Amino acid sequence: MKLALRIAIRYLFAKKSQNVINVISMISVSGVLVGSLALIVVLSVFNGLHGLIGSLYGSFDPELKIEPVRGKVFSLDSIPSQEIYETEGVAVVSHILEDQALLRSDKRQVPAIVMGVDENFDEVSGIDTIIIDGKYQLQLERQNYSVVGYVLADQLGLRLNFVKPLVVYAPRRTARINMMRPDLSFNEEYLHPAGIFAVRQLEYDSKYMVVNIGQARRLFDYGDDAVSSLGISVKKGYETDKVKARLQELLGEDFSVLDRHEQHATFYKLMRVEKLMAYLILLFILVIALFNVIGTLSLLIFEKKESIGTFRSMGANRSLINKIFLTEGWLISLAGVTFGVLLGAFLVWLQQHFGLLKFSGEGAFIVDAYPVALQWSDMLLVYVSVSLVGLLAAWYPVRVIVQRYYSGQGEE
Repeated sequence: MKLALRIAIRYLFAKKSQNVINVISMISVSGVLVGSLALIVVLSVFNGLHGLIGSLYGSFDPELKIEPVRGKVFSLDSIPSQEIYETEGVAVVSHILEDQALLRSDKRQVPAIVMGVDENFDEVSGIDTIIIDGKYQLQLERQNYSVVGYVLADQLGLRLNFVKPLVVYAPRRTARINMMRPDLSFNEEYLHPAGIFAVRQLEYDSKYMVVNIGQARRLFDYGDDAVSSLGISVKKGYETDKVKARLQELLGEDFSVLDRHEQHATFYKLMRVEKLMAYLILLFILVIALFNVIGTLSLLIFEKKESIGTFRSMGANRSLINKIFLTEGWLISLAGVTFGVLLGAFLVWLQQHFGLLKFSGEGAFIVDAYPVALQWSDMLLVYVSVSLVGLLAAWYPVRVIVQRYYSGQGEE
């Protein structure tokens, strides 16, 4: 194999008798280079979008979330609360109770999700960092406040300086409906908006209003120990997966412990599928580009057909000659993919640090430039997959054409 490699390298860089062969060889290398570069850039764009949207979710969602497998509410007495607080790696635990309600501001009525949280919620999430107007405050003395998603606030026509309170309605869970007085079948709560938040995700900004958990329990007719989930932050230096495993073992099969990816499993699965499809489509295009290698090798073998006879007379068998030209074809693919991966990584680095490609227009974008993130696993995937495809593309012409020229010299 060492001899075959040395001869293949010599053939690859040696001056060709016909200049067109040099041109076709450069076209083959350039095609593989461009395809590899495109793969690296596109995969990095998907990584950047994945990380950006994940960071947006992380500003509202806790690192870990405990929720029941069946039902939407459970009692704190049904779980080993003290053991959860004392679990290694658990920093803060927040109680959360959420349900559907109807919001009314003057003549505007909008359905929403009312999320009741305790005083620890801003420590397990980053909600206090995404307030775009006002401040994060849910209760002051006996006055109840809320923070509202900016799209929901716009639908309700809310402003922080309004004197008239926001009215929240929720059906009474245990009361019978009185057809003569249907208004008595609803609980009412009054509050003033103290702040407006923006996650920059419509599923939050258009649906959620955060209130004090005590007010949420009154609104939804639940006792003081009722919650729909627990939000947990992990201490620095501890791995989230290990803390999650400890909590899951402690709680058993009746409860689910979800990290941020699992809290939005559908979104992240869709992102992975989109990334995979983009990879396969670009790889297919690159396979077509690698067909240039077949033409290049055919010309190279034709040019060296006299050398095949010389090798044969010196005792080289057909297997060695196959290895020489197969290695030469593989080197063409390796040269293209190496320069393509390195150039793609360099372009991604430039975009990360200098933001060369920016969003056009005057819209209020979350970031100024297209988000990208380079991963070593993507570079390795592209390098290995393109190299293997290049090896397969070189195998057929070498096997067929070398056999023809070798046989043409006469069999032993």
